[in-house]
Amino acid sequence: MEYSVNKLARLAGVSTRTLRYYDQCGLLVPLRGRSGYRVYGRAEADRLQQILFYRELGMPLGEIKRILSAPDFNAGAALRGHLSALVAKRDRLDTLIRNVEKTIQNQKGEIMMDDQEKFEGFKQKLIDGNEAKYGGEIREKYGAEAVERSNARIRGMSPGQYAESERLAKAYHAALKAAFEQGDPAGALAQEACGLHRQWLCCFWDRYSKEAHLGAAQMYVDDPRFGEYYDKIAPGCAVFLRDAVAIYCH
Repeated sequence: MEYSVNKLARLAGVSTRTLRYYDQCGLLVPLRGRSGYRVYGRAEADRLQQILFYRELGMPLGEIKRILSAPDFNAGAALRGHLSALVAKRDRLDTLIRNVEKTIQNQKGEIMMDDQEKFEGFKQKLIDGNEAKYGGEIREKYGAEAVERSNARIRGMSPGQYAESERLAKAYHAALKAAFEQGDPAGALAQEACGLHRQWLCCFWDRYSKEAHLGAAQMYVDDPRFGEYYDKIAPGCAVFLRDAVAIYCH
């Protein structure tokens, strides 16, 4: 089976402009048919399905291209991963729906809803987002048991603890940006940022160690997804944080 650009776009529910952009960036390159026009075969349709699954999970195009182009990419394993992530997303949405329904009932005076219940859906969203983006890597680095303990810690957060984790994240981002602009990973500002970073990590870890802190900072550099996250604070910020944490821990 061969598809023209228009036919594949209609079949997949995307625009022809999207397919042309995927071609330009090397993400989904069509074949050349006998007439010289661009056509897509079964393999390209399968690849587009994978792309759309990853996009549904919020993954940037550059990361999708890296994954699909890897020599050890396994389509079956990827589909199983998509299924797990989508089931988790569905569960999170179900939790949020129940949360909204209970909140409406609470406002009507039909039930009593404590503060812990009000934040269940948002905490589960945080867990699911981390699992979808980094679940494999952090399990490999720290072990499944440590990850599950961290997830349980998040689920058990009180509203005040959850708000404190948000406050610490903003505080250490601001301190890190200012320290990066100063340019000295050993400086007082950089070391203050590391201290805030440690406090933020401890919102999710059940115990702290220098080795784990150093490992987290190194992972920010090694994994391009973390690098992209920290580059939003300042380009090259992940490397600066790693160097600052090394000084902080030693």
